[in-house]
Amino acid sequence: RLSVQRTPVHTIIIIMNEPLLNTLIPIEAKMGAILATAFAILIGLHSLQLPIVPPQHDKQKQQQHHHHHQQQQQEPSLSTTISIYKNYTITLPLLLPNPNTEPSKYCYEIFAWRYTALWISIFGFIVVSQWYEYFTAWGYLGVCGGLALPLMLQPMVYPQASTPSVSVNIGENRNGNDGKLEEEEVVFVVNNPDTNRPFHKRYSTKATLYLLVYSFIGNYWYTHYFYSVLQAKYTMPSHRLNDVPIAMFLATHFYFCTYHVCISNGLLRYVDRMYQNDQKGGWWRKKVLFWYTVAFLSYFTAFMETLTISSFPYYSFEDRVVAYVWGSAFYGVYFVVSFPGFYYFDVHVDDDDDDDGEGIVAEKEEKGKNGLDVGDGGGGRGQRRGRRVTLVDTLTIACGHGMMILTLLDFVRLYLGVSLVIGGIAFATTA
Repeated sequence: RLSVQRTPVHTIIIIMNEPLLNTLIPIEAKMGAILATAFAILIGLHSLQLPIVPPQHDKQKQQQHHHHHQQQQQEPSLSTTISIYKNYTITLPLLLPNPNTEPSKYCYEIFAWRYTALWISIFGFIVVSQWYEYFTAWGYLGVCGGLALPLMLQPMVYPQASTPSVSVNIGENRNGNDGKLEEEEVVFVVNNPDTNRPFHKRYSTKATLYLLVYSFIGNYWYTHYFYSVLQAKYTMPSHRLNDVPIAMFLATHFYFCTYHVCISNGLLRYVDRMYQNDQKGGWWRKKVLFWYTVAFLSYFTAFMETLTISSFPYYSFEDRVVAYVWGSAFYGVYFVVSFPGFYYFDVHVDDDDDDDGEGIVAEKEEKGKNGLDVGDGGGGRGQRRGRRVTLVDTLTIACGHGMMILTLLDFVRLYLGVSLVIGGIAFATTA
């Protein structure tokens, strides 16, 4: 047992670290066991849910559909929702937005997934090759700014975001040659309504503004909690704002875009839309799963970033064990607020509105437009019209979430008895 008489910060670090010093098991192994246990609980909660089952149509309706679908274009019924979902469900339990009821979010998330693969590849190469050893302050700023710039400019220069296609199973048809029943599919291109909206009304504009504001608040304020509570520090050459490298403000934007637009939205949407809301007393199971998913994903995301960044020598903690165990929990506080907050952000953007354009799913190689009704899918398009979210609303929401996180972080700091010291100046450059 260690006994020291030092400043409150050092005392706290030793107290938190002491139970973990009593074993020779590497901290990475201990964290792996903790996360594996938490993941097993998550799987158990999934097994308690009631999956949504599409309604079954009687044989007469099916025969009528097969008889008439060659004569006229019919909209796929609700029973095809699950088969359509398979086209925009990723292998993991990640669910993309409904391409018909939420075309703006669908196109934007496809774009974010594709760009995620690009920036991770570039970042991975820089870290593995240790190319950063040759970076100056301008080098860090150029790399991080260059990777953040496409996400910032996308709403202005490429509002379509992506042009994904969705194949829809519209039923069965008898082959004219051998008379066998074959599934018939139609391929649709998802048109993003953002292309018909003014810049300030586009979903991608609002999502980008939210993430920019959130990233700025996180770096400008929250970083000092890591400096004070966890004794973290940046030592690479950098241009700094309030003693935080400006390059980190930019890097946080594309990190948070991946965390929120791709991973968190997909996982929370899967829980929200693939399981029933049992109104006979079992509704709590889905609520528990949803918020447990938020908590698990928050801690897991924070730990994985802490673990991967540990190979970068110019961002360090005084104690690696404390950083992994308690630092991940500290960082996870960010996402406990922002993951559900961003998931529910601007949910009515694709509700029917003549001013905002229509969510069009246009069939390839055919003229005209086809409205594809795949059921509500949680999007609510055409069934409800909510208040439009403006850029001012977006700024207010992001700042509100930021203040909630700041307050939670300060509660933790007060509990630990650590003084918060913010000693930065407006602008500075470190070599």
